[in-house]
Amino acid sequence: MSDQPRRRPGKPHRRPKKDPVRILAFEALRAVDERDAYANLVLPPLLRKAREKGDFDARDAALATELVYGTLRRQGTYDAIIAACVDRPLREVDPPVLDVLSLGAHQLLGTRIPTHAAVSASVELARVVLGDGRAKFVNAVLRKIAAEDLDGWLERVAPPYDEDPEEHLGVVHSHPRWVVSALWDSLGGGRAGIEDLLEADNERPEVTLVARPGRATPEELLDAVGEENGLRGRWSPYAVRLSEGGEPGALDAVREGRAGVQDEGSQLVAVALANAPVEGADGRWLDACAGPGGKAALLGALAAERGASLLAAEKQPHRARLVARALAGNPGPYEVVAADGTRPVWRPGSFDRALVDVPCTGLGALRRRPEARWRRRPEDLDGFAPLQRDLLRQALNAVRVGGVVGYATCSPHLAETRAVVDDVLKEHGEATAELIDARPLMPGVPALGDGPDVQLWPHLHGTDAMYLALLRRTA
Repeated sequence: MSDQPRRRPGKPHRRPKKDPVRILAFEALRAVDERDAYANLVLPPLLRKAREKGDFDARDAALATELVYGTLRRQGTYDAIIAACVDRPLREVDPPVLDVLSLGAHQLLGTRIPTHAAVSASVELARVVLGDGRAKFVNAVLRKIAAEDLDGWLERVAPPYDEDPEEHLGVVHSHPRWVVSALWDSLGGGRAGIEDLLEADNERPEVTLVARPGRATPEELLDAVGEENGLRGRWSPYAVRLSEGGEPGALDAVREGRAGVQDEGSQLVAVALANAPVEGADGRWLDACAGPGGKAALLGALAAERGASLLAAEKQPHRARLVARALAGNPGPYEVVAADGTRPVWRPGSFDRALVDVPCTGLGALRRRPEARWRRRPEDLDGFAPLQRDLLRQALNAVRVGGVVGYATCSPHLAETRAVVDDVLKEHGEATAELIDARPLMPGVPALGDGPDVQLWPHLHGTDAMYLALLRRTA
């Protein structure tokens, strides 16, 4: 008999448990990171596929959605916390590992999931998608994070407000410093207002429907969703707000194109342009940046009620197809063309009203696209600036004398709003174009500022931060 001690059998290898909810959330985050995709475009097909496989019920879908959007909204805060718990710069942590850590941090600090469940589920996810070795690293980091609640961590990782207010707000509210600075400049005022705005950016936005006039009514939509699932809009006469359980795609009016999903701020911009006073005829309307078609569909319906026609132009052919789909069935005359608003295919002075909802940084829609705040850079403004000015110039050329142009953008950044309008007005001169006070064209909407332009805000109006300036051509 050998004198060597008997070797104990090793611990049997256990297969990691596959959690379809967290695996799906991880896949969505990887798509956002690797492909520069947007979560609101990536997540729905992933959820649909999971439901078709029978892996998901409504509660699973709700949890996956919260994990993805909550992690993206709080990414800056979680990065600062994770950085305090690892022994290397975050840029040296593999992105898939960082995604698992961020998902775990959100479960620990941003949800009611119990600590032990959040850690164990995240470690199991790491074993499935990263392997056992890196799962041990994830386990160690998450246990450090679990030692403090969110407030405790913020006291540790955010600089004091009095020493560096913009960096403090950026870490606490998960916005890049330059975005905090830009929003604060646009908003004005003290600490309370900017904090309210940044907090609103991190809230889940309501789903808002538009009943396209002449084709559907808010009452029809409310009847279809039921009193428990819907409310009238706050400001737009065509808006219906859905509760969390509301499913727009289940409504006949939405499937048939008589209604659509559209933020109330976007509705207000289209309605204000449609109601702006014009001198003389009012038979031809233009949407010069029509993709993906929400404002064009509302404008088309409003134009049809007055016997006017709409030309909807969109530079990108695939987006022009989306516009055509949104306008399909419109009762009045309309045409959709794939055309560049800076190189118009229409004659000068052809229209009575024109809308240019210009490409921009999208800083006004961070509630819906939280990842955009991390992708945008200050230098992006330089890329948009010439295009925004050129689109507004061409829109003013497109309307006749007495006609009205609406310059709109889903960004409150002053470089994309008032600076553009002021520059183009200076070029044209006061004898050629003048600003119209847009505030009376949004009746009942409070806190619209000093005018004549209008800036909407998530924390004040519950809308995206849409900007609108109305200009009448005078010569």
